[in-house]
Amino acid sequence: MSDNHSADGSGKPLFYDPTEHRIRSFVTRAGRLSAAQARAIEVLGPQFCIPYSKAPLDLTQAFARNAPTVLEIGFGMGDSTAKIAATMPDKNFLGVEVHTPGIGGLLKLIGEQQLDNVRLIQHDAVEVLNHMIAPASLAGVHVFFPDPWHKARHNKRRLIQPPLVDLLASRIAPGGYLHCTTDWQEYAEQMLAVLKAEPALQNTAADYAPRPDYRPVTKFENRGLRLGHGVWDLVFLKTA
Repeated sequence: MSDNHSADGSGKPLFYDPTEHRIRSFVTRAGRLSAAQARAIEVLGPQFCIPYSKAPLDLTQAFARNAPTVLEIGFGMGDSTAKIAATMPDKNFLGVEVHTPGIGGLLKLIGEQQLDNVRLIQHDAVEVLNHMIAPASLAGVHVFFPDPWHKARHNKRRLIQPPLVDLLASRIAPGGYLHCTTDWQEYAEQMLAVLKAEPALQNTAADYAPRPDYRPVTKFENRGLRLGHGVWDLVFLKTA
């Protein structure tokens, strides 16, 4: 299992960069862009992709309606995002991903399933949160299977750490939620400790939550479950 492991198969690394003294939500890596993904970017990108800007994003304008908005950090190839958006048409879904094949993959699904409640930003999620997302404007945040950075010396690169959780909590409206998922037990334990330490968040369970119905089980997760591997969901609410 490589350091680029993720249970949804995206291999998306999300980590803290000590050299820059800030959290980053990705590691640059090469990826093969298929012809179908390239066509989706060309045809659907202008309609569904939002350019990064150091200015607050008007969510009502971006989605052409006023509806609760859920942010997803690192959606990989977008399979889960598309499934969730299709089953929750009353909500907006804003996906942030840096890797071009993932952008093309989700745009392809948007076209095939005729989804109109998804928008994408291809940029570092931390900069998006800092500059484009207004405080208390999100109904929820999804962080599914971020890279666990298995080796102890790499643990500091993990995404779910106090600075980011504090930033996420500030962007979630009271009553909104933060949902994190991992298939690496040691990372689940770290996530639980970090989330419990954030005063603006309250756990919905004693420790780990049952998988919410809206989160689909990926094929990689199913394979792991058949092999006896665990998956841990953490769902925390933003307090008033």
